Amino acid sequence: MKSTPFLVQTQHLKTACANCSVLELCLPIGLTEAEVDRLDTLIPQRLKVKKGTSLYRTADPLRSLYAVHTGFFKTCILSVDGREQVTGFQMAGEMLGLDAISADKHACHAIALEDSEVCPVHFSQLERLASQIPSLQHNLNKIMSREIVRDHSMLLQMGNMNADERLSAFVLNLSARMSRRGYSARSFVLRMRREEIGSYLGLRLETVCRSIAQLRKLGLVHISGRNVEILDLAQLKAFIAGCHRHGPE
Repeated sequence: MKSTPFLVQTQHLKTACANCSVLELCLPIGLTEAEVDRLDTLIPQRLKVKKGTSLYRTADPLRSLYAVHTGFFKTCILSVDGREQVTGFQMAGEMLGLDAISADKHACHAIALEDSEVCPVHFSQLERLASQIPSLQHNLNKIMSREIVRDHSMLLQMGNMNADERLSAFVLNLSARMSRRGYSARSFVLRMRREEIGSYLGLRLETVCRSIAQLRKLGLVHISGRNVEILDLAQLKAFIAGCHRHGPE
């Protein structure tokens, strides 16, 4: 398989964590101004990642963790026959690169779904600083724990939900994450293709399309192209809750 060129452009500007719009979702949460300044020194510049470009690839050595400043990414693994399995979608305020901590090399690809910008944090320097700032170590632990919980939630979706329920849970997850960032919880744009959603949810493309039509028929969600409109947020939540009460069909 051909490797994709690593085409990341640099922006020679001070990071200024203290002025970041996603500060409350990222590593500096709860840090004092002086501690944020110390963390800021570990991020000499932001990196611009063009749409379709890899930030890192499977088996690349661990050098940095990456806080998504703007944009959207997918993480994926490739099977021996070259098929892609999407393992997650990351947006502003979330971390990339945690997959490499255990083995010191990345276990997946990270690819920008739109023109994006990340803050690279050199991992060995971050470890040293975290040993000196307990609140920073606490934040790092929370971020890693959140990844584990997200993986468990994904397994629950795969095991206990039918196709319509999986897609509903996916839409609700995006809705909640958008809301945390100050965007509309009911109307937003998908950055990923339907094939990528299907790969993530363990569904075929035609099944994803059928579920989109079914959720519209139920008056829950209208998806046109990449535009999502949640028609009844309360009922969409109830739809998922009913799944958990009654179990898989």
